[in-house]
Amino acid sequence: MTKTYSMPKDFYWGGASAANQYEGGYQEGGKGLNAIDVLTNGSATEPRKVTWKTPDGKTGTTAMTWGNEFKLPEGAKPALLDGYYYPSHEGTDFYHHYKEDIKYMADMDFNMFRLSLNWSRILPNGDDEKPNEEGLAFYDKVFDECAKYGIEPLVTLSHYETPLSLINRFGGWKDRKMIDIFVHYADIVMNHYKGKVKYWLTFNEINAMDMAPYMGGGLIDGSKQNRAQGAHNQFVASSKVVKLAHEIDQSNQVGQMLAYSAYYPYTADPADQILVMKAKQEMLFYSDVQTGGRYPEYRLKQYERDGIKLDDKPEDYELIKNYPADFLSFSCYTSNVLTTHEADAKANGNVSAGGVKNPYLAYNAWGWATDPDVLRIALNDLWDRYHKPLFIVENGLGWGDELTEDHKVHDDYRINYLRAQIKSMEEAVNEDGIPLMGYTMWSAIDLVSNGTGEMKKRYGFVYVDRDDKGNGSLKRYPKDSFNWYKKVIASHGEDLD
Repeated sequence: MTKTYSMPKDFYWGGASAANQYEGGYQEGGKGLNAIDVLTNGSATEPRKVTWKTPDGKTGTTAMTWGNEFKLPEGAKPALLDGYYYPSHEGTDFYHHYKEDIKYMADMDFNMFRLSLNWSRILPNGDDEKPNEEGLAFYDKVFDECAKYGIEPLVTLSHYETPLSLINRFGGWKDRKMIDIFVHYADIVMNHYKGKVKYWLTFNEINAMDMAPYMGGGLIDGSKQNRAQGAHNQFVASSKVVKLAHEIDQSNQVGQMLAYSAYYPYTADPADQILVMKAKQEMLFYSDVQTGGRYPEYRLKQYERDGIKLDDKPEDYELIKNYPADFLSFSCYTSNVLTTHEADAKANGNVSAGGVKNPYLAYNAWGWATDPDVLRIALNDLWDRYHKPLFIVENGLGWGDELTEDHKVHDDYRINYLRAQIKSMEEAVNEDGIPLMGYTMWSAIDLVSNGTGEMKKRYGFVYVDRDDKGNGSLKRYPKDSFNWYKKVIASHGEDLD
């Protein structure tokens, strides 16, 4: 019989979201445009595209794919164009459904909801001296609704929502001006929401600066130099915000948010082990700085080899050292396999469009492996390296859910996935002694897939009637996983049947 565990009574259970995928209302309430408002829909086989315009009136698109450098044509700036579908404009309309959606979360017994502020809803140009009061008021209503049900907000300041005005004027986070602009934004919202919000994250998946520089840093030229500078500027900004947050309210806690994946070597060849080591360094560089408080030697040597020169100041490194993240939060959905023996893997049927496949794991239609032990591996890896409190703020399964004629969604595949993930998490806590603050599953309510811009790749406990072209009633329908997760929370994680 499988041993089951319960989690501590003060453990945070909940769900997560992002404004650019969920909120909608892109032109309502005085909101300005952001990076994702000019990003089209896509699919598993067709990348999302940034639409742009040049000063002489030429228009076009540039594909945005994870893991590749990104660069718009010379002189081009991101812009809205006729004839394209931009899923962020309406998302799944949390802007008009927030009361209904938070009630669903309360019905599942959430005690935490992770969401992001749409930066350009607060400061339409990103650096306005005074905030948009209508934008502040919207989130006041959201936080008050959460408080009504005893749900603690976990708020991300920048979840790929760099204001478009800052991108077009400064080229995004490659410019040091962005540091103080971001601190000004944080100062406004942390003071305004004092007493309503005490858990903050600065940058969602900060290592997206390397993997998707337009999303992660608003970079329209994602060269190695610009990515390095953009990351440095975000590190300094984050440390300044940690310092500021503690000054505003001693109860404030400011976390890092890292995109984490476990990496496995395909063979016992030492060359495969080195490949895995280097992939982990690429990923953990961001937490080595933002949570660990220092630039690691391996990254400095890489910059030396690549000829990268940072526009930095001595005090940057003092800030990074003295004001690291209070806790380390992370997303973790799957694991990846790396090898120098791709021909052998291909001969054995273990290579797909998504890369080398793990023969011991099942895969979904988008090429993501379902790894039942990945959270335990992640938690041990991160705790051993940093010894800071940990928080799983994204973990979930994207799937082509189907709504039946009687408005049901039988998502046993999601329940099976989450059962294994939560068991893995509980083993890390109860068998390995890892301090874990909470778990916010991605996502509470269906929203637009970030990677593909689709609706059919669904993640939520609640189905939203919306298709890939923006058609549908936006009506909400709880899935089978809704009641299952409610039962898990009620038992503090012990009842996973």
